[in-house]
Amino acid sequence: MGIFSIFSKKTKEQEKETLDQGLTKTKETFFSKLSKSILGKTTIDDEVLDSLEETLVTSDVGVETTLKIIANIQERVKRDKYLGTSQLNNILKEEISALLKQTNNQFPEDFDSPMPKKPYVILVVGVNGVGKTTTIGKLAYQYKMAGKKVMLGASDTFRAAAVEQLQIWADRVEVPIVQQGMNADPASVAYDTLQSALAKDIDVVIIDTAGRLHNKIGLMNELTKIKKVMQKLVPDAPHEVLLVLDASTGQNAIEQARQFTAATEVNALALTKLDGTAKGGVIIGISDQFKIPVRYIGLGEQMTDLQRFHAEDFVDSLFK
Repeated sequence: MGIFSIFSKKTKEQEKETLDQGLTKTKETFFSKLSKSILGKTTIDDEVLDSLEETLVTSDVGVETTLKIIANIQERVKRDKYLGTSQLNNILKEEISALLKQTNNQFPEDFDSPMPKKPYVILVVGVNGVGKTTTIGKLAYQYKMAGKKVMLGASDTFRAAAVEQLQIWADRVEVPIVQQGMNADPASVAYDTLQSALAKDIDVVIIDTAGRLHNKIGLMNELTKIKKVMQKLVPDAPHEVLLVLDASTGQNAIEQARQFTAATEVNALALTKLDGTAKGGVIIGISDQFKIPVRYIGLGEQMTDLQRFHAEDFVDSLFK
């Protein structure tokens, strides 16, 4: 029995509790600033909106998204007249919910949902240090716990440590891995991974890629090559191009999203380290600016602390 075999899946109630706890720092900081901005005010006027704008920007929601929220609230104030500051929380909750509700029916709803394709291929991208390898390990664990057969592919061959770390996670989770060591051709590793996955009737394939951005053209060419060779075996692969971002870096995460979406066709996001930061508002800005759904959020060190992102649960926890 492996080290993680004794763990069971979290119930929905336990996941919600983890989410509530994980957003504590973001919530405390945001609402502390918000309370100060409306202190002594009874109606939502220009001064309150200016203070709210500053609160949202300094909470890492981002300037572009903040201006959109403020404009929408201004429109509501103009339409409904004399809205009180006591209603501001509900108005904000509605506006943020609207920005986060992006659906993409090509993705499985949850880890235990039926997979739309077999093998279902997830290509993981992101800079080093954001928790990419850990996210891959936790994804593998969650899908395995949901009864799926999972395989990893070590296509980050730029660093020897990357291959070694992925091997450690594969051993921990007890899933097969395809790797050829450092300096191997990343596309060749991806091809071999899919070939093995098809032969072994694997449900979910998760492929790591090099975590660097110093040469965007080189990154673009590398990822394009990986996709092309995978499509020789699975014509519509990859089904998810998952960009992993560190939520604790705030605006830097938004800049990384900008760089990676320019380099490749990212269609899903994972935000890590939400539990240790007051910058959880970055999720709102990233979702709005890039129109890419957040698929997963990391809320702790445990294998079960990687959750599927559900906008409604996130907003409920934020405004709880």
